[in-house]
Amino acid sequence: MASKNLAEIVQKSALKPERLDAFKIGDTVDVHVKIVEGEKERIQIFSGIVISRKGGGINESFTVRRLVGSEGVERVWPLHSPSIEKIEVKKSGKVRRAKLYYLRDRVGKATRVAEQQDMAVKPRVADSVPPPQPKRHKEAKPEAKAEEAKA
Repeated sequence: MASKNLAEIVQKSALKPERLDAFKIGDTVDVHVKIVEGEKERIQIFSGIVISRKGGGINESFTVRRLVGSEGVERVWPLHSPSIEKIEVKKSGKVRRAKLYYLRDRVGKATRVAEQQDMAVKPRVADSVPPPQPKRHKEAKPEAKAEEAKA
């Protein structure tokens, strides 16, 4: 029983909650990865489109795809990996699927994902001015309707 509690504590301490909602499928991201070469450590950036997220909790992982030359390269990382310094969203994609595996078969411009536009409400110039009301058609008088029915 104590080992389960210890495992839960370790998992909760390893989770990085700022990464959970930072990006979604279809986003173009820069993943800053720590690379260790001998005693030296450096940060390398991998840019691409997020084509999948799977798993949950500490086991959640995501896949990023990019084109190098004319060859597709995909990398899969655990979301809470200590080797990931940060994940930076460059563009937010507008997609209707949970997995974008169909991009593997596409070449060139066909691999692009539409960019999602911000739906922010623009503030009005003066709050005292009411918003414009839609025009309504005038209804015929009830007397006129009764005359039309008789005819």
